[in-house]
Amino acid sequence: MDLSFSFIVPVYNRPNEVLELLESLSKQTYAKPFEIVLIEDGSTVSSENVVQSFASKLNISYYKKFNSGPGDSRNYGMRRAKGNYFIVLDSDCIIPPQYLEVAEKSLQENFVHCYGGPDAAHESFSTVQKAINYAMTSFFTTGGIRGGKKAVDKFQPRSFNMGISKEAFENVGGYGNIHPGEDPDLTIRIWNKGYDTKLIPEAYVYHKRRIDWNKFYIQVNKFGMVRPILNKWHPETQKLTYWFPTLFCIGFIVSILLLLFGIWIPLAFYKVYFVILFFHSLLQNKNFSVAALSLVAVVIQFVGYGYGFLKSTFWINFSKKKPREIFPNLFFKINSIL
Repeated sequence: MDLSFSFIVPVYNRPNEVLELLESLSKQTYAKPFEIVLIEDGSTVSSENVVQSFASKLNISYYKKFNSGPGDSRNYGMRRAKGNYFIVLDSDCIIPPQYLEVAEKSLQENFVHCYGGPDAAHESFSTVQKAINYAMTSFFTTGGIRGGKKAVDKFQPRSFNMGISKEAFENVGGYGNIHPGEDPDLTIRIWNKGYDTKLIPEAYVYHKRRIDWNKFYIQVNKFGMVRPILNKWHPETQKLTYWFPTLFCIGFIVSILLLLFGIWIPLAFYKVYFVILFFHSLLQNKNFSVAALSLVAVVIQFVGYGYGFLKSTFWINFSKKKPREIFPNLFFKINSIL
């Protein structure tokens, strides 16, 4: 297949991020032409001046539309893109210079209609950003499903770094209006149409994650709330591993209570687990502060996701209302005009 790439980037009030992203894309070592489609999703703080400053360096198509969420904005951009293979990015990503070369080589060797790449921590990231990146990507926390080479399950591309062919996009119908959760929902529908996905480990991006501890809790809590909805929509994808954060938190509470009765062995297992996390993060990040904060990030991740998953599981299974009625904050109400 003769590949022509179009980067699809929705953005909402983030001109500084767009500046960093476009700067990194301007340094691509890829020799062939490629396109950037940037969609301003109802922003009140425009990135137009930033886009204009790169007009002589990059082939950018720039669109403005009303706010309808990242999934719908990606659909909007892909409908207007000129390439035959779309690469979906978040605006808070920095792209290594070899990215397109690596992606094209992998697709030429083993073509798939959808791929994903990992996210990594850039040296410029803060200690909190690096700690959160560890919690989100480590094999010991998520099983590597966000881009690890040792993922415990079939790899699901994520939209911060995801490639999808024009054919697959048109056949599947693009992203739905749930958010978060639009990524796995799309991937599952891609599988159901008979398309394969794969991980390209070398096609990584630096995912900056504009986040603090409170925002991180809100994010992972929503991730937990979304999963039972996806399980209801796609029952064939249900797995016991999705219960792990919830059971982890319940087990920790039980371990504390057992300690009051002199039973310390269950809590010892938790201690061993956190020691493993600390030294694994230390080995990976080579920074004691990041390693220590990684433990904080993991606790927030498990508590936020676990509580959200438990709450959503109860309401999705015991309420007669539809998911959109129960959790309206997880859905965008409108679709963009074609």
